[in-house]
Amino acid sequence: MADIAALTQLIEPEVEALGLRLVRVKMFGGTSDPTLQVMAERPDTRQLVIEDCAELSRRISDVLDAADPIEEAYRLEVSSPGIDRPLTRLSDYVDWHGFDARLRLPEPIEGRKQVEGRISGVEGDVIVMITAKTRDTVRVPFASIGTAKLVLTDALIKATTPLSTDGADVISVER
Repeated sequence: MADIAALTQLIEPEVEALGLRLVRVKMFGGTSDPTLQVMAERPDTRQLVIEDCAELSRRISDVLDAADPIEEAYRLEVSSPGIDRPLTRLSDYVDWHGFDARLRLPEPIEGRKQVEGRISGVEGDVIVMITAKTRDTVRVPFASIGTAKLVLTDALIKATTPLSTDGADVISVER
């Protein structure tokens, strides 16, 4: 499988050159249908329009064609993070304070391998969550989070009204 850190080093300058912010670089699909997923966003809207996806896809394709960092054939998918977006940076938890999230942990913390609830704050590099069911406060070190994403709620829908509902916000290209 591809080296995500090396791919990120190739991709991030192209994202930033367009005035965008990189959200995630991820390889999935295994050997049967490998897909390189690149999520990015406009810092001011936290979204991308189809033209952003198309331009970023072209730039990334050119860089990846020149460097050839992935041996096997793969699909390149460039997209916005979507409404139930992944939380990949510490700053995401500051940005989305007050919204609901689901954190999956590789190792249990306070007996939990998953924490679902409201993002209550960030204390240094620790995420403070108020659990959905019991209203307990749980502190999770950012480095201990395997994956995390926002949970779809009415409040999140209201806060992320799209710029436009015309067209799609994903470009997928066979490589």
